[in-house]
Amino acid sequence: MEKETLQKIIEIGDNDYTRELFGDFDENIKLIEKTFNVDIVSREGEIRVIGEEISTNIVEKLINKLIHIIKKQGKLNKQEVLYTMQLVLEGQEDKVRELLDDVICITSSGKSIKPKTLGQKRYVNAIKENDIVFGIGPAGTGKTYLAMAMAVMAFKNKEINKIILTRPAVEAGESLGFLPGDLQEKVDPYLRPLYDAMFDILGAETYSKYMERGLIEVAPLAYMRGRTLDSSFIILDEAQNTTNEQMKMFLTRLGFGSKAIITGDITQIDLPKGKTSGLKQVSHVLDKIKGIEFVYLDKRDVVRHQLVQRIIEAYEKFENKEQK
Repeated sequence: MEKETLQKIIEIGDNDYTRELFGDFDENIKLIEKTFNVDIVSREGEIRVIGEEISTNIVEKLINKLIHIIKKQGKLNKQEVLYTMQLVLEGQEDKVRELLDDVICITSSGKSIKPKTLGQKRYVNAIKENDIVFGIGPAGTGKTYLAMAMAVMAFKNKEINKIILTRPAVEAGESLGFLPGDLQEKVDPYLRPLYDAMFDILGAETYSKYMERGLIEVAPLAYMRGRTLDSSFIILDEAQNTTNEQMKMFLTRLGFGSKAIITGDITQIDLPKGKTSGLKQVSHVLDKIKGIEFVYLDKRDVVRHQLVQRIIEAYEKFENKEQK
């Protein structure tokens, strides 16, 4: 017996909203049609969804939420379509509004930086409410970029006087000793992602001005030893490559009026064999201390190319099979 086909009519009105909803070469609508096995047609300010009852009901909710996003921010990208689809399927479509309203800061190019997933929102809220936050998760989940945006906001609000960005200079299969140049030139490639992210948020002129005045410092983790960091927003990136001793050293640098954000991916450790990652151990040591929060992001929070999420899934499956 064939299942009954229904038609839902959604009033849109503004053709600009429809164009944005459909996307370049109708890529958004084609994705929705393929995922839910429906046909979607635009006609005179309305959208018609044709398919089985369950699918058309879900797609109606999805399109209404996507139109809400377009009305709020004027545009819609593929990542937002995919994530909204996920929320609707989980019955969490009302959470879309929360994500739209939480702008951290505006970049020099006028782009709004805000959490794009519920995991990222938890992470941002944790940074607001705690002095030490660990953001742990795979590549592409926005751990470092969002921390930097929060640092810039804190600086502009005069909550802190300095932003400090640091990373352990650990070789990923290469040796520092064989690289040309002095020490700074050797470690600069390891710090480059931090420079690039801050440059993107602040713009060339402001970034250069802050660096010249010493208001932003980018340095290898070894340079933190022996210091007390007051009134600072400190971000330790790639923390999976710290040893236990380095992690303890870093955490005990925290001075008055400071925040420390520690980010890392425990699936990509480049430490020599026999060395335990400080990021792996620290969750067992500090998990019950007030003022410290651990936020775990996962593949659902990846906001890079869709293939990144699939790559992470494939590696998880492979590694789980290897462990059996």
